[in-house]
Amino acid sequence: MIRWSFPRIGFVLRLVLALLGMAPVSRVHADTATDLMAARTLFRVNLDAIQRRDRGTYLNCYLQTPFLAVAGPQGFTLGYEPFARSAGEGWPDHFEALDLHLTPVRTGVVYGTYRYRVRYGAQEQSGVSERLFLDTPQGWRIAITSAFAAGPGVPAPPRAVVGGTLIDGTGRAALEDAVVLIRDGRIEAVGTREAIGVPAGYDTLDARGRFVVPGLLDTHVHYSQSGWLDGRPDALDLGARYPYVDAARRLREHPEVFHRAWLASGVTGVFDVGGYPWTVDMARSSDANSEAPHVVATGPLLTTFDFWLNLPGERQFMFLKDSTTTVECVRYLKSIGANAVKVWFVVRPGSDFDAMTRMVMLAGAEAAKQRLPLIVHATGLREAKVALRAGAKLLVHSVQDRSLDVEFLALAKATNVFYCPTLEVMDGYAAIPIAARTGVAPRLDDPLGAVDSLTRARVAATAAEARRVLGPQPPSRDSLYATLRRQMIDNLVLARRSGITVVTGTDAGNPLTLHGPAIMAEMEAMQRAGMKPMDVLLATTRDAARAMGRAADLGTLEKGKSADLLIVSADPREDIAHLRRLEWVMRSGVARSSAELRAAVAKTRW
Repeated sequence: MIRWSFPRIGFVLRLVLALLGMAPVSRVHADTATDLMAARTLFRVNLDAIQRRDRGTYLNCYLQTPFLAVAGPQGFTLGYEPFARSAGEGWPDHFEALDLHLTPVRTGVVYGTYRYRVRYGAQEQSGVSERLFLDTPQGWRIAITSAFAAGPGVPAPPRAVVGGTLIDGTGRAALEDAVVLIRDGRIEAVGTREAIGVPAGYDTLDARGRFVVPGLLDTHVHYSQSGWLDGRPDALDLGARYPYVDAARRLREHPEVFHRAWLASGVTGVFDVGGYPWTVDMARSSDANSEAPHVVATGPLLTTFDFWLNLPGERQFMFLKDSTTTVECVRYLKSIGANAVKVWFVVRPGSDFDAMTRMVMLAGAEAAKQRLPLIVHATGLREAKVALRAGAKLLVHSVQDRSLDVEFLALAKATNVFYCPTLEVMDGYAAIPIAARTGVAPRLDDPLGAVDSLTRARVAATAAEARRVLGPQPPSRDSLYATLRRQMIDNLVLARRSGITVVTGTDAGNPLTLHGPAIMAEMEAMQRAGMKPMDVLLATTRDAARAMGRAADLGTLEKGKSADLLIVSADPREDIAHLRRLEWVMRSGVARSSAELRAAVAKTRW
């Protein structure tokens, strides 16, 4: 059994020529269609045997001769016997074969290729595999088998999603019995089966009885935070047992853990609005990686006070201490390729609000000069108004301290700002003292199996760790959190009633706001706050793409856009919680079942 790693191909061409000169052919063919049919049948048997891990059938497909050529990790080997000895030792956990093609070479000789995608544990590989089929006295057999890895960014094979009810994210009426044609990772056409059909050469994904919606987008995440207390020691310092430097290193070295969590949760794009500089490079590489969501990143945050949560040689919070520093910080973000400028506008007792205002306004002016959108964390009404005057395009938190007033609403409408309520993140912080008081770990709401084993273990340890630091009876802040939540919900209602565009964001990475599952909780909280399910879906697709600056290629299922979609078994227009019934996630034309994604997460280690 070949394990799919892939050397040079020149030897294959030479060996083909040699075999063509010596291979026994059982009869003379005049009809190439007959050859193609026979080779295709054997090809299907061969691929099906891999899928079923049927060693006997698999081996029976091959030429039992010293001239059998097999490409493998060490180049290639000749001979059936060594091939048979190793067959069955490296079956992939998941195997997908698409885009099968065959062509006659001469009478009794057919060459074929297919596009494969395989998974070994959490690791995925894809590429092209080839076969040379010969008609021998023993029947048709494979004389050469090889496989070659695809390079980064090679698009998925053509695919058609057929028969589902399409909710395209534009706000238009749904299409019944819809077809989505996908080529080179993008949507080639959308319509009813009657209108566009399925052309030859497209493998199909059956969506009958299902609902097809755009991939979800989260406009507020932090890859530089773990989703537990080790990534935010300012919430509860467990540094003696869980050193922050170790958590930060793990996050930098293994972003794939959260990539998998997001995809498993149906999220195909995220906006990382503040973290270490490495997040910008990660964002750049994400578009070519179908195993990751699309990532847009701001890089380090600009902050109105000198926050300490940094590393000795690397900052994720840059203090706006004076005018010169403020301009230099914005220019630094431009220089590293940040997609936006994020200001963490936090006012503490005794702060000089006027001085902070000047720095925020200056940061906004310089961001505009550098053609970078301005994003602001502002949970107070005063700060939010300053943010709007500074040119903010996205407010990543609700106003929590008072009701939105006429001035704010007028500014927000005039600037076309996106309002991200972030309703659920507070509950993660509230759960910490509750866990200490009760001795019970917070409930892990992970309906799609998106959370890795290490994060699960950390969450399970929350009660014991919180009690060790806070004691068994920490002061209760439950009433304060309830008051803040009520104000956030009221302001969400006011914002929507005033025509302000609301988008979905979770603030994932904060304690107990977990990368991946947080999106479901946030959407459901928005629905409970009075938003209709369809409005929540639009806030998490079309409008979120606009807030991320990616409306040209994300957020809706339209011709020319990235082929990012979900197939769910229940109608999200009736209840947004139906998105939990996720069956398939497609990212740039690569379709993975929810079961496959769950299995990959279960085998993730870091």
